[in-house]
Amino acid sequence: MINYDLLKNETKKIGLDLDTYGLERFDSYAERLVRWNEHVNLTAITEPDDIVIKHFVDSLCVLKYVTMKKNEKLVDIGSGGGFPGLPLLIANPQLDVNFVDSVGKKLGFIKDVLRSSGLIGTVTHERAEELGKNNSHREKYDYATARAVAPLNTLCEYALPLVKQGGLFIALKGPDIQAELNAAANAIKVLGGEVAKAVEYKLPNGDNRSLIIIRKISHTPTKYPRKSKKIDTRPL
Repeated sequence: MINYDLLKNETKKIGLDLDTYGLERFDSYAERLVRWNEHVNLTAITEPDDIVIKHFVDSLCVLKYVTMKKNEKLVDIGSGGGFPGLPLLIANPQLDVNFVDSVGKKLGFIKDVLRSSGLIGTVTHERAEELGKNNSHREKYDYATARAVAPLNTLCEYALPLVKQGGLFIALKGPDIQAELNAAANAIKVLGGEVAKAVEYKLPNGDNRSLIIIRKISHTPTKYPRKSKKIDTRPL
C-alpha cells in the first residue's frame, strides 16, 4: 500500500535505517488504519503518501531529538490511531509501550496492529487522569507522549504525573507554539517539570510541526492530576 522508498528515504533523514521487516510492519499498519477507519473514527488522513508523511514521519521525528533505549517505558496518552506510540515501537520493538485511550474501539485497532505485526505492547482502557492516580503507573514511565490531544496547559496535568523524575513528556504539536508554552508555564512548574527543548520543523510536504519536550525534575504533588472536568475548565 505505501511507498517503501518514500518512507525509507524520509526516515533516513531522521537517522533511522528501517529494514525490510520494519517497512512491512508500517505497510501493514497503514493498510489496517484505512480499513478500520471505515467503521472507527481514527484519522482524516487516508492517502498512502499522506499517511507516510503526516503520520509515520511526523511521529518518528521524535527520535531526531530523543534517544529511546531498549526496555525503557513509554506511555502513549490518547493513542487513538496509535500515533506516535506505534511508529516508535516499530522503530524500536524493544521499547515497553503502554497505549492508553478511553475509547475501547480505538484500542481494538491498536491490538490488531500489534497482533498482526508481531509486536508486544500493553493496551489500557482508561482515562489518563485516573491512571495518574494509580500507584502502579504514577511516576513509573521514562517517557509520556501525546499528539493532537489537548492544549499544552491541560495536557501537562494528564501526562506529567505518569513520568518519573528525570523522564520526559514529549508533546507533538502544530505550528506557533509560543502562546501554548506561555499558557502552560505555570502548569509545567507546579507539576514538577521544566521545558528541555521546544523545536519547530517542517514535514517533507511543507507542513509546519513542533515538538515540546518537558523534563520531570521533581515529584508531582499528590493532589494532581485532578478530575478531568477541573483540568479542562480550570487549567493550572
